[in-house]
Amino acid sequence: MATLEKGLNMEPIGTIATLPAVYGLPADRATPLPWSYVDERMTAAAHYWLSTVTPSGTPQARPFDGMWVDRRLYFGGSPESKWRRNLANNPAASVHLEDANSAVILEGRAALIRPDTTLADLLVAASNAKYDMGQKREHYEGTEIVEFAPATVLAWKLLYEDATRWRLESP
Repeated sequence: MATLEKGLNMEPIGTIATLPAVYGLPADRATPLPWSYVDERMTAAAHYWLSTVTPSGTPQARPFDGMWVDRRLYFGGSPESKWRRNLANNPAASVHLEDANSAVILEGRAALIRPDTTLADLLVAASNAKYDMGQKREHYEGTEIVEFAPATVLAWKLLYEDATRWRLESP
């Protein structure tokens, strides 16, 4: 897996998601959600669900802990784990939060990276704010972790009113 480049110059602009007409959507649907909704939910979440694909094409979902920093999700895990092997074979993945009523769903690509000092400091601050486990820079700096970069995000507070889709820069 290759390192993903960052292009975080502008806040993404969402559009009301197109849903099948059979859902009986109201004609006057609400305005799209702001990107801040995604940022706040991803930052605050204690757990996420990761879906990967096995070499045989079977989907696999696993819960995990992580930190949302600058429109990327960072997390660790053993290289011996099945999901890590899946990502090494196919970096395409989906991540979503536990709440289906107010969903945040991300589709994108994962890469193995080794954080530099700046990113390590951001991850320490995010981890200690969220999990309060006394993490230090050396827990991240130069250590191989996963960076997930979403290409598409779908989120809603009320599915039939404000389901919003963002298309981000290609990772």
